[in-house]
Amino acid sequence: MTTNIIETHALRRVFKSRGGDVEAVAGVDLAVAQGEIFGFLGPNGAGKTTTLRLLATLLSPTGGAATVAGHDLRREPDQVRRRIGYVGQAGGSDPEVSGRSELLFQARLYGSSGKEAAARATELLVLMELESAADRATKTYSGGMKRRLDIALGLVHRPPLLFLDEPTTGLDPQARARMWTEISGLRAGGTTVFLTTHYLEEADALCDRLAIIDHGRIVASGTPNELKRQIAGDLVTIGVGANHESTLELLRSQPFVREASAGDEVLRLYVDRGEAAMPAILRLLDSAGVELKTIALSRPSLDDVFLRQTGHSLREEAA
Repeated sequence: MTTNIIETHALRRVFKSRGGDVEAVAGVDLAVAQGEIFGFLGPNGAGKTTTLRLLATLLSPTGGAATVAGHDLRREPDQVRRRIGYVGQAGGSDPEVSGRSELLFQARLYGSSGKEAAARATELLVLMELESAADRATKTYSGGMKRRLDIALGLVHRPPLLFLDEPTTGLDPQARARMWTEISGLRAGGTTVFLTTHYLEEADALCDRLAIIDHGRIVASGTPNELKRQIAGDLVTIGVGANHESTLELLRSQPFVREASAGDEVLRLYVDRGEAAMPAILRLLDSAGVELKTIALSRPSLDDVFLRQTGHSLREEAA
């Protein structure tokens, strides 16, 4: 049986403002299994960071309950802090201090002896491939190096759960891909990772499961493939010319077609299994004497899921 390392029930956070109360987190229910990479996907302002800060004890809940790393969030915040690592968006390294010194200081804060701290710092520098820059001031580090150091600082005390708030924001594509490799390696080493992101590709590539949050509420959750299957299926786009009404009705009557629509001389069919439906569609159109201009198959994306659940595109939000 899978053990949940995070469980929340109706978790809420309300902020006071001159214009009235703002409910940033509006009754979130979550269950994160031990040993997985769990993603929180949503646009800026959706409540991702606020939820993360609640779970990391940096904010107090207005309502609801949560258990994090085996401890009650409200009654045992000190025990929660001992068992988690937290990497915020801005990072926390001193630009004038070396990476090794930062790691040594962090390890001593968690009670390690000088010898233990030195050994752990060296271990993490190797793990994050920062040995060559270990004794340089962090102001000389690239963006990707700084983020890897941030993660190393969050791992100093070997927490079973690591929170990463938008870990690749601002990184170039090469550094982002390298960070994905590092994060996947953490899971392989037994660390549970809870990350926030507004990058669709990141959530799809990294996360075992994810939740989509919008306006402080969870609107969908599951594995990336499960969420994409909630859309009406694979999309087959067919160009057949202007007189397509009879062709649309012919295709709509087929058992493998879940939805069908027409527009701009193009038919759009949502089907259960696109790779199996395509040959059947081609045979059907050929036998009906329909002249086929184009045909294309595409898979649903997480942005399609987000659009279906919220009414707006996450790609448009990010842009």
